[in-house]
Amino acid sequence: MTNEGTALDGMGSERRSHTCGSIDRSMVDQEVVVAGWVHRRRDHGGVIFVDLRDRSGVVQVVFRPETSTRAHERAGGLRSEWVIMARGVVEARSSDTVNSRMKTGEIEINVHEIRILNSATPPPFAIEEDAGADEAVRLRHRIHDLRRPPLQRSLTIRHELSRAMRAVLIDQGFIEIETPMLARATPEGARDFLVPSRLQAGSFYALPQSPQIMKQLLMVAGFERYFQIARCFRDEDQRADRQLEFTQVDLEMSFVGVEDVLEVLEIIMVESAREAVGVELQRPFPQMSYADAMARYGCDRPDTRILLELVDMTEIFAGSEFKSFRGVVDNGGIVKCLPVHNAEEISRSEIDRLEKFVRKELGAKGLGWVRVDAEGEWRSPIAKFLSDEERAAITERSGAGPGSLLFFQADEFERANAILSRLRIDLGEKLGRTDGREWDALFVVDFPLFEKDEKGQLGYVHQPFVAPLEEDIPLLETEPEKVRGTHYDVIMNGVELGSGSLRNHRVDIQRRILGLMGYTSEEAEKSFGFMLEALEVGAPPHGGFAFGFDRMVMVLAKADSLRDVVAFPKTQRGQDLLMEAPSPVDSEQLEELSIRVRVPKPE
Repeated sequence: MTNEGTALDGMGSERRSHTCGSIDRSMVDQEVVVAGWVHRRRDHGGVIFVDLRDRSGVVQVVFRPETSTRAHERAGGLRSEWVIMARGVVEARSSDTVNSRMKTGEIEINVHEIRILNSATPPPFAIEEDAGADEAVRLRHRIHDLRRPPLQRSLTIRHELSRAMRAVLIDQGFIEIETPMLARATPEGARDFLVPSRLQAGSFYALPQSPQIMKQLLMVAGFERYFQIARCFRDEDQRADRQLEFTQVDLEMSFVGVEDVLEVLEIIMVESAREAVGVELQRPFPQMSYADAMARYGCDRPDTRILLELVDMTEIFAGSEFKSFRGVVDNGGIVKCLPVHNAEEISRSEIDRLEKFVRKELGAKGLGWVRVDAEGEWRSPIAKFLSDEERAAITERSGAGPGSLLFFQADEFERANAILSRLRIDLGEKLGRTDGREWDALFVVDFPLFEKDEKGQLGYVHQPFVAPLEEDIPLLETEPEKVRGTHYDVIMNGVELGSGSLRNHRVDIQRRILGLMGYTSEEAEKSFGFMLEALEVGAPPHGGFAFGFDRMVMVLAKADSLRDVVAFPKTQRGQDLLMEAPSPVDSEQLEELSIRVRVPKPE
C-alpha cells in the first residue's frame, strides 16, 4: 500500500470548494473542487465513474481520457475508501442517466485534475445501509462502521437533539452546572465503578451513577433550576437499551409540584423533537397510573399504540377446581389473560411455537390457551378443567366470542405480567393490531414508593429520596407498602426515556423512609449524612428528572440498539472491541495505588 499524499497536477495547496452533497443543477458549468472517500468505482468502456462520499452526501465524478489523460490514468488505480481530491466542471446528466435516488443525481463532475490524499486497506464490510456483517465485526472495525449512512444519521440526530434540548432548557430558565465525576460511593441500586485514590491509599472514589444527590444539594443552595448533559456510569448487565456508561439530560427545579415538572418535560420533549428531527408530538401527553399500566398492559412502559390489552382473572380462579391455576392464587400469585379476537390466522403450530418461546426465552412454566371456534365451542387442553360458571365469567371479562384466542399466565405478579406483556407486543405487531400512530408519548405516575425483597424487607422502587404523595404520608406509620411515591416516567413508543420525582425536602420524612428500609441511625448517617445535614439547613420543595439521552436518540432515530447511536459503545460483555478495553495494567501502576489483584481461577 502506498501513500500518495503529494501534490499532483498542480493541486498541492488546493482546498475543496464544495462538499459532495451541496452540488446541484444550479452549478452547471462551474468549476469545483471536491474531496472525500471513494464509495464506488466503475469502469464503463474507458470512462471511469467514481461515487465520491463525504459527510454531506455522495456525488458522481467522471474521468474521461479526452478530458485529462493523466487524471484518467490515476483514476484507474482507485479503490474503495481511498481518499481523493478532484477538480472538475459540473455538468448536467442526460435525462436517461439521472439518478433520482441521489440528492446530486441530476449532475456529475467532469474531472480534469486529481490528487490522491491517501490509499486504504479494503474495508471489512460494505459501507452501505446494510453492512451485511455481524455486530461484533462492526464493533471491532468501528471506524468503518461509523462511515455507514445509518451511523452518520443517528450521530447527527444525537448532535441536533443535544443542541435543541440545551436551548429549550436555557429558554425555560435552567442554569447549566457541571457536577464531579469523582464522588462518594452511595447505595443507588446498581454497582458502582470505583476509582482508587493514590493519595488516600485504600480509599476509593465512585463514578456517578447519576448526579442525583448533587443536584438536590444545588437546590438547597438556591439555584432553583439546574441542568446538565451528564455522563453516568453503572456496572450492570448489558442489553440493547443499556450501556456501562451513558448520557443523561439531568434537571432539577425548586418550589414545584408534580404537574409543574410534567409541564416542563412536555415542553422539552415537544420542542426538542421538532427541532432535532421534525417530529410533532401532541400535547398534553396522556397520564396513566402505574397500577393501571400494570393491569392493562403488564408493564410500566406500555406502547399504547398496540390495541391488545390484558385482563385479570385471579378472582375467577380463587375457588376453582383447576388446581394448576388455583394453586398459584393460593400462593399469592395472579392469573392474567391476553384476549386476541378475530385470531383465526393464528394456527395451532403457531400456538405451539409461542408456548415454546415463552418457556425457553421468558421463563414461563407454560402457556394456557383457549380458542373459541366459529360455533362458540371452546377448543383447548385446559377447557375440560373449567366449570360452566368459570367459562361464563372468563367470557364476560375477556369479551370472547367466535374467533377469539385467549392466552393465560398463572404465576407470581411480575413474571405473569412480563410474559403476557411481551406476548402482547409480539402478537400486536404481527397481526397489525395498532392504531396507526407513529409516536406514542405518555407519563406513567403514582408508582409505589416501596417494594419487598425476597426476605420481606422493604426497599425503594426507584431511589431513596423520592417523596411520598402528601395524602399517603400517614401510611408510613401504618401500611408503608401501600405508600405511593411522587415518581413519574416518560414513555415513548414503549421505551422508558427517563424518570424523576419530587424529593423529600423534610429531614424527618427522609429519616423515616431510610428507617423503614432497614437503615439504623448510624448507617443512615454513614451513607447519607451530608444529604441529611443539607435538608436541615433550609431545603425548598424540589423535584426533577433525568432523560436517558441515548434512549431518546435511539427512539427518534428508529435505531434497534443504543450501540447504533453511541460513537464507541461497549458489547454486552462490557468490552470495547476497537480499543481492546478493559485491559490489564502494569504492576507498577497497581503498586502505586496500593492495589493487589487476585484473578479468580477459571471454573
